[in-house]
Amino acid sequence: MRIFKYLLGIWTAVAVYTVLSFFGGPSGLSAYNSLLSEKEHQLANIKNLEIVNEELEKSKNNLLYDNDTLLVHARQMGYGYEDEKFVRIVGLGKIRNVPAISGNVYMAYKPEFIADKFIKIAAICAGFLVFAFLFILEFFESKFE
Repeated sequence: MRIFKYLLGIWTAVAVYTVLSFFGGPSGLSAYNSLLSEKEHQLANIKNLEIVNEELEKSKNNLLYDNDTLLVHARQMGYGYEDEKFVRIVGLGKIRNVPAISGNVYMAYKPEFIADKFIKIAAICAGFLVFAFLFILEFFESKFE
């Protein structure tokens, strides 16, 4: 019974460590699911950046190859021809040029998991509790016999 008691305590500690590491450890299922959700957020952010890139490419191509678009854009910025005269109407305000949006800053989050130190402590405690329970059980059996 003594060897069984020691082995059962050790195997309980190993089993608790294995189960907790598999489900909640740094390379367990919890961290894996957290990384999968982070991957989905990153892919969505990449799709948004691709859309913004397409819009900026269209604007750039319009400014490079379409003289009318370039003329309208220059007039919004206050430029004109050399012999042109401007009439300023007071009270209308200045036409604001909308800046190009190049995307949003996306902060990646660290995966959520239980630290290995806590898993080891829990496994040792579980093994010790099983060992103590079997030790007390053996003590009472020998006392009442």
